[in-house]
Amino acid sequence: MTITVRPLEENDYDRWEILWHGYLTFYEHPVTDEQTRQLWDRLMAGEELFCLVACNEAGKVIGIVQYLFQPTTWTVRDKCYLQDLFVDPDARIGGAGRALIEAVYEKARAADASEVYWNTQQFNSIARVLYDRVGELTPFIKYRKML
Repeated sequence: MTITVRPLEENDYDRWEILWHGYLTFYEHPVTDEQTRQLWDRLMAGEELFCLVACNEAGKVIGIVQYLFQPTTWTVRDKCYLQDLFVDPDARIGGAGRALIEAVYEKARAADASEVYWNTQQFNSIARVLYDRVGELTPFIKYRKML
C-alpha cells in the first residue's frame, strides 16, 4: 500500500472526526462534541497542536497523528510529544502508523526538538509491535491526578 502523509486540511473534518472518535473509543475516553470542536479549531490554527494525516492511494484519510512541542527542564531544546495516533482498523498493517510516526520525527527534527516521545497502554499489543521497532521503551511509570 502506498501511503502519503500530509498536514490536516479543513476538508478532512468528517474523516478526522471518525478516526478521532475511534481513538477515543479504543482508549475508553469519551469527550463532548464541544471538546472535539475545540480540538479541531486548535489543530486548524496550527500554533500549539498539530495534526498529520495518512492517506491511501485513493486519497482517503486512513490515519491521524496529533502532536505538540513542549519546553523541558532537562534540555535546552523542546521535546515533541506524539499524543494521539490512530489508524483505521481496516487499513492497519499497511504502513500508515509507521509513516505517521516517521513524519512526526521529521517535523521534530525540523523544529530542532531533542526527542519525540509517546505513551501507550500495556494492552495495546498490536501497536507496541510497531513501537518496539521505531522507538525505545523507557522504564518510566506514569502517575496522574485528575483535576
